[in-house]
Amino acid sequence: MTTPIYELAGVSYCYGDDIVALDGVDLAVRRGETLVILGANGSGKSTLLRLLDGLIFAGQGTVTAFGELLSEDLLETDRFRRIFRSRVGFLFQNPDVQLFSPTVFEEVAFAPLQLGLSPDEAHGRVEDLLGWLGMARLRERSPMQLSGGEKKKVALAAVLAMNPEVLLLDEPTAALDPRTRHWFVELAAELGRTGKTVVAASHDLDFARQRGTRAVVIGEDHRIAAVGPAAAVLADRGLLLAANLIHEGDPCRYPAAPPRGAPAPVFYPFAAPCKRRGW
Repeated sequence: MTTPIYELAGVSYCYGDDIVALDGVDLAVRRGETLVILGANGSGKSTLLRLLDGLIFAGQGTVTAFGELLSEDLLETDRFRRIFRSRVGFLFQNPDVQLFSPTVFEEVAFAPLQLGLSPDEAHGRVEDLLGWLGMARLRERSPMQLSGGEKKKVALAAVLAMNPEVLLLDEPTAALDPRTRHWFVELAAELGRTGKTVVAASHDLDFARQRGTRAVVIGEDHRIAAVGPAAAVLADRGLLLAANLIHEGDPCRYPAAPPRGAPAPVFYPFAAPCKRRGW
């Protein structure tokens, strides 16, 4: 079995002195999988993505990326930072925090130029990417004048322009109209077929069912409640209710029957939120 791209061992994170975001998380991210992190708002999904992207660092425990211990000191070294940032791309939930260039073309070309591609190479990559994504008509538009869905497409194109091995997606289908949501769901499938590793934080159960190869459920106690094949995880209505991913009064769309012979997920006990443990 190949070494996981990421391994998290006993990872906990607090905001400030006592706001627990994650508590004792153990998780591996496998190369080439589409891993969907499911959880209610505030459960710690976005915090987990930020840890994987090296934007924040664990208060307790370790995060290993590409075989190296991910730390603030390591990311301050030019060699590792350049390699790591070229291998991992992050799509924020709000695209406005990522967009800053006067035109879509310049936005998408920015990262390739920073990575050292020549202007001609960057130009060719951007033209190919915009064509592949069906966004060529937007090339001269200002990102700030686009719709929310179009902004998210541009932000994703800017991430893909780096040709990263790993894509971290924070609520990729949130606040999208049905057509744009379908576009993102189909793109996730295409990225999987090209061998990209995708980690998506979401509470969109349909996205997890349609595109997830594995699913992780984070409970409101900020601990992992279950991990396993997406179909098997989504088949446990009690788990989804306990994690506040569905409500008892909602139409009964889940559980969805897992494929015959699918491996069972691994379940963990729900627990009360941790205390500071001397942090």
